[in-house]
Amino acid sequence: MARLIYSAITSLDGYVEDEQGQFDWAEPDAEVMAAVNELERPIGTYLYGRRMYDTMVFWETADTGPDQPPEDRDFTQLWRAADKVVYSRTLRSVASARTRIEREFDPAAVHRLKEASPADLSIGGAELAGQAMAAGLVDECHLFLNPVIVGGGKGALPRGVRARLQLVHERPFAGGVVHLHYRCV
Repeated sequence: MARLIYSAITSLDGYVEDEQGQFDWAEPDAEVMAAVNELERPIGTYLYGRRMYDTMVFWETADTGPDQPPEDRDFTQLWRAADKVVYSRTLRSVASARTRIEREFDPAAVHRLKEASPADLSIGGAELAGQAMAAGLVDECHLFLNPVIVGGGKGALPRGVRARLQLVHERPFAGGVVHLHYRCV
């Protein structure tokens, strides 16, 4: 069975965006981006909420010329090669290839997707990931903690959901980011 993996770039105090909805403090440097790419390499399908899709669809038309950083070119290719499922009640059409819209998040359908998928799945967007965690579908969490405190905003982890996690690996980066890899038990 494929794994469902939740990855997030967060502030040290656990937010994926600040109270103004900004996340400019979270832009990964080359070293972190290369690590993200290695995590994304086995992903065959991305599951997104509407807002996360609106952010990530940038990669559909991102420049892949030689003047772009190699880590960005690599991520662009990985993103374009994967299937995408966008959960939205309001989105009428998609702006990327290999993408379909689902109107409701159905845990049973995601479980069937995990069973049938030849490659791992990634879930993006804190709210959607929270629903998947509450349903017991998330197998692993990867948190990239940034050396910044934003004081509030959208939390990276769901409220009201209890889960036991086992630390699998930790990796500090030169710029102060720390990657924490957990298995959900």
